[in-house]
Amino acid sequence: MSDVAALAGVSHQTVSRVLNEHPSVRPETRARVLDAIATLGYRRNVAARTLVTRRSGTVGVITSGSALFGPTSTFIAVEHAARERGLFVSVATVLDFTEETVLLALEHFMSQGVDGAVVIAAQDDAIAAVRSFQAPVPVVVVGPRDLPPGGVHPVAVDHYLGARLATRHLLDLGHTRVAHVCGPQDWIEGRERLRGWRDVLAESGLEVPDHIPGDWTAQRGYEAGRLMVDGELPGAVFAANDQLALGVLHAFTEAGVRVPQDVSLVGFDDIAGSDHFSPPLTTVRQEFATLGRACLRVLSRAIDGEPVAAEIIEPHLVVRSSTAPPREGASDGTQLADAAR
Repeated sequence: MSDVAALAGVSHQTVSRVLNEHPSVRPETRARVLDAIATLGYRRNVAARTLVTRRSGTVGVITSGSALFGPTSTFIAVEHAARERGLFVSVATVLDFTEETVLLALEHFMSQGVDGAVVIAAQDDAIAAVRSFQAPVPVVVVGPRDLPPGGVHPVAVDHYLGARLATRHLLDLGHTRVAHVCGPQDWIEGRERLRGWRDVLAESGLEVPDHIPGDWTAQRGYEAGRLMVDGELPGAVFAANDQLALGVLHAFTEAGVRVPQDVSLVGFDDIAGSDHFSPPLTTVRQEFATLGRACLRVLSRAIDGEPVAAEIIEPHLVVRSSTAPPREGASDGTQLADAAR
């Protein structure tokens, strides 16, 4: 830093301010310092900085290593948000979330001197392990909204609201028979999306049919679609994720059931390519970039000893052409099942 300061003709403190993005540095001075940094090939000495600040600039992330869209997108968003803040990320993949495996992952992080940790916990076993945390550093948990007060701080997407938005959209179009292909019920997302669908129907005075059990796969969506074609076809379907919606769409297309002319279809996630389904899929978008930044914002406040409140991220409905009002004179899907058979 002394070499950079000498070349740029500024003080050591000015170089420090530029590196820490302090707003009080004039643009021309900042540019001169950055040019000197580029010329000299300067890199921060992380070990020396840690000794001075007692911070490593590293955060740990515990994830299941799942290839599913939600956990993967959450991890990427957290990693990007950390780099935006100039932080390093250390990753621990836990195949089976138990109190022991989570504590082992934390011990691994402690040996690296991390300043805090983010845990991506969507399933019940992961949440149970998190509830038992006695972590020596602040921890942010992505998933559950209700955690005991202390060193563990929740950040979550409002999946209940997202399901309400999807279901309300279908009712506002005029549909009165809305089926739900749900996600696995040992996942928060699966339960909350089921609850949101059920509550909107009940509040509207409509019959709440039995939900169709599912997982997160297109194969299960296809099987659910075949069940609807072979049974009583609804006027609209809310699928708990876009992969399920893709499978439902496949089954309907095979059976000659048109979307949205015969049945409207809504998914959840807004995965890459959902706007190129045939027809383009109406879905609920999770704002993963916002989620990642919220995780790092909460974690940074906790590390600094500031008061921390849970942050809940609202999803948004993306309306495309897979949803439409029911056809005039149609009985909201019922007669179409006989025609399909």
